[in-house]
Amino acid sequence: MAGTQLPLEDTFGDILRKAMRGVGIDTPQLARASGVPADAISRWLKDDGAAGDEQARALATVLHLDGSKLADSAAARWYPPAVAPPRVSRHPQDPHPSNGYVFFLEQGRRAALVDPAGIPQNLLRILRDGDYHLQYILVTHKHPDHCDATAPVAQAFPDATIVMHSLDVPAIGSLAKSATMLRDGESLPFGDNASIRMLHTPGHTDGSSCFIFQGTLFSGDTLFAASVGGAYGDASTYGDILNSVRSKLFALPDDTAVMPGHGPPTTIAAEKAHNPFF
Repeated sequence: MAGTQLPLEDTFGDILRKAMRGVGIDTPQLARASGVPADAISRWLKDDGAAGDEQARALATVLHLDGSKLADSAAARWYPPAVAPPRVSRHPQDPHPSNGYVFFLEQGRRAALVDPAGIPQNLLRILRDGDYHLQYILVTHKHPDHCDATAPVAQAFPDATIVMHSLDVPAIGSLAKSATMLRDGESLPFGDNASIRMLHTPGHTDGSSCFIFQGTLFSGDTLFAASVGGAYGDASTYGDILNSVRSKLFALPDDTAVMPGHGPPTTIAAEKAHNPFF
């Protein structure tokens, strides 16, 4: 997967904001509980500077984050290792700041598209230039920056099957009637000897899902390098995101490549070792 190095999706301020919202604490409360000045926390939330190691550890204690990993995030000491799984291609979802992916089988170029979003002509050019036989359109969740080009892609490839969780499928409108709605742990056949497995990972949205193919996890907005997605579910919560990662994603082999909806790729081992939320 060629291209320039992608920045991490979340800044130190973003991590603070997500954790504060998740545990239900505001800036004055965090300042009192941690001993870190409120004006400093306010600046960091605006990405004006970042905490030192001792301050980061004090904040982490209150926010139920890992202190050492949060300190590394504040100091920008860590970036994920280079990850380039075979037969996977990433593309930017302009004008959105999100990642889309195509993965394919070597024989026959049978392909699946993950998260059809952005300018439709860009996606159609990628698919046609690759001479792909598109079998699946996989949608990780309902937000527009991950599914707003579903209709034109489906129109251009009418034999492709749209796959999405039932809790988020209303986002694609009338296409929902023809979508395949998988449940947690179910698989799709892909070629003669391969399959794609779906994991339901609620929290970012109620129907947020990840897809696994041959040692590669397409994590949507559930798991990023050194962070997680924000909790915007109607019924699911911040706790559900953390539980989804711990119980389902961290149960995968350590060498599993993680291709997130935003930011650079990573691995399960790297996230266990460096993600401050765990």
